[in-house]
Amino acid sequence: QVQLVESGGGLVQAGGSLRLSCAASGRTFSNNHMGWFRQTPGKEREYVARITWSGGITSYADSVKGRFTISRDNAKNTVYLQMNSLKPEDTAVYYCAALLVGASKYDYWGQGTQVTVSS
Repeated sequence: QVQLVESGGGLVQAGGSLRLSCAASGRTFSNNHMGWFRQTPGKEREYVARITWSGGITSYADSVKGRFTISRDNAKNTVYLQMNSLKPEDTAVYYCAALLVGASKYDYWGQGTQVTVSS
């Protein structure tokens, strides 16, 4: 099992920055690729970014490319999402998720942290 706890959300003005953290426990952290997703009421959950188990490969949704950066510290069992140049449309609940290396689906999710960007 994996327990994931997000933190760092809050209210920020457009153009501002936030850094989200996701602390993991349980399954060996470096056995997992990690992802960030977000969801707004009435919409499907949306992929934001992901990072491989070693941190060597990252990818981003087009909507956040160039503004968000995903990183991880395997010694601290934590994955981060640095969000810069925030826009009102980035407002959502942000979730981190774990994907066991070799598996095809994210199998553990955090409880989410709210990010609100005011215009």
